[in-house]
Parts: sequence; C-alpha cells; structure tokens
Amino acid sequence: MSESTAIAGPAPEQRRTWTTRLRVMFMRSEALRGYTLLSPTLIVMAFSMCVPFAIMVVMSFWSQHGFDFDTTFSLSNYFEAIEAPIYKALLIRSLWISGSCAIATVVISYPMAYYVAFHVHKRKLLWIILMTLPFWTSYLLRVFAWKVILGYNGAINSGLKAIGLIEQPLEFLLYSPTAVVITLAHAWAAFAILPIYVSLEKIDRSLLEAAADLGDGPVARFLRVTLPLSLPGVIAAMLMIFIPTVGDYVTPALVGGPDGIMMANLIQAHFGKVNNWPMGAALAVSMMITVTMIALVYIWVTRKATERIA
Repeated sequence: MSESTAIAGPAPEQRRTWTTRLRVMFMRSEALRGYTLLSPTLIVMAFSMCVPFAIMVVMSFWSQHGFDFDTTFSLSNYFEAIEAPIYKALLIRSLWISGSCAIATVVISYPMAYYVAFHVHKRKLLWIILMTLPFWTSYLLRVFAWKVILGYNGAINSGLKAIGLIEQPLEFLLYSPTAVVITLAHAWAAFAILPIYVSLEKIDRSLLEAAADLGDGPVARFLRVTLPLSLPGVIAAMLMIFIPTVGDYVTPALVGGPDGIMMANLIQAHFGKVNNWPMGAALAVSMMITVTMIALVYIWVTRKATERIA
C-alpha cells in the first residue's frame, strides 16, 4: 500500500461494506430502531432528570454552614433523617395519606370505568372525554374549589346545617388529612380511570358468557372473571396515584393544615426558608428509596396474588 493510499483512508468498497453492514444490522434489530427513535427523548430526559437527580444525590452527602456548602463526604444527614422523630412521623403520615388516596381513587374510578367499558356501546370516546373534562381546569383551581366546599362555612357544612343534620359545622373536613385525601383523590381520578378502563375493555366477553352458562350470577361473574382480569389496570392505577401523591406539597399546604402536612412540605421548606439544601436532598433521596421499595414489594405481592388467582 502506498503512502498516499494510507493517508486517503479505507477504499470506497470497504466503506460501502461497513455502511451495508450497519444498514443491515439496523434493519434487523427492532430494539436498535426503537432506541434511535427514542434517542431525542432519552437525551432530554438525561439532562432534565438524571443530571439534576445525580446532583441532588451528591449534595445529600454534603453539609451546610450558613450560606456555604461543606463538600466533605458525610452521612450525618441520613443519620438525622433516620433518627429524628419528626421525620419518621411525617414519612409515615405521607405514606398513609398517599395509600388512602390511592385506594379511595381506585374505588371511585372503578365503577365509572366499568360502566363505560360494559354498558356504553356508542360514543365511548365522548364518555371518556366527559369524565376527564373537570381535569382540564387548573390544578390550583380545583384545590381552591375543594377548599370552598370543605370549609367551615362551605357547601357541605352549609347544606348539612340547612337540612338539620348538624348544628355546628364539621371541623374535620378542612385542614386535616381527610381534606388532603379527598382533594388528591379528585385531582388524580382521571389517571386511575384510564388504565382501569383499558383493562376492562380488553376482557374477552365470551368468558363472561361462559361463566353465565355455567350458572354464575352477576356478582360471581364479577368476582371470578372481571375483577381478576382487570387487576393489571388496578395495579397500574394504584401505582400511578401512590407514587406522585407522596411527593405532593401544594395540596397539603392549602387544605391540610398542621395535621395534614406531609414530608414533601418539609423538603420544600429545607430548600426554601430553612436554607439547608443538603438536608433537603437527603430527605428527598430517603423518601424516594422508601417509595421505590414499597412499590417493588407491592408489585411482587400483587403479581403473586394474580398468579394464584389465575
């Protein structure tokens, strides 16, 4: 090979060979084509989610003195998060409120999804749009609306007093964990209706007909056929409600009061008024790990239960 050929690089035939191989590999690999289509989204997610999360994890091992960060590696923030009673109490309250909200939301959403899936035969899309229509408004507007409804002189207390069921307004409705659960359940109902509806819509109707031919009544058909086959949608709805509501701090701040404050409110305070970012980062990471472990255990338990039912 001459010196000019070596400088010029590989021959055109060799370049065409490598190009052909790459093209063939790209056409044969469905995963590679999928990653190529997802690459812009993955890049955006990496810079908008992964990089800030990595910074937060690193910051959680720092400590803050006044307005200065001490970048010396330390686990003191995590020890404090584990040992301090207030952090334990707020974490347990946050998990309890989010779990109650997830259960309440699924209980409310399941009948609506069931009705549309089994009893609406025309214009199902219109029904779905109508069910999600209230959620087209601002999240804050809906929270303030519930604040008016649950207030001391709100719609519920005024209505109960007008018909003579109560003499004094019910104080537990607003500025309490109950108010947080009610507001969050309404705010996230649409995210539970859709996955449950999809699971119900996929059920083979011939299975219900076979159960009816074998003598099962409506209740037995629901418990033995419909409910087990719709569990994937119920599981997805539970997770879609539980995971984001644990980190909600707007609703507890507006309708929760002192008894309805959640861990996210304390994290927000550490990044704001308290001005202790490393401690706030440590609390956020600890909360994420706890929620991830609970979600994994929930998925494992529900999977085992689904296999046993099947």
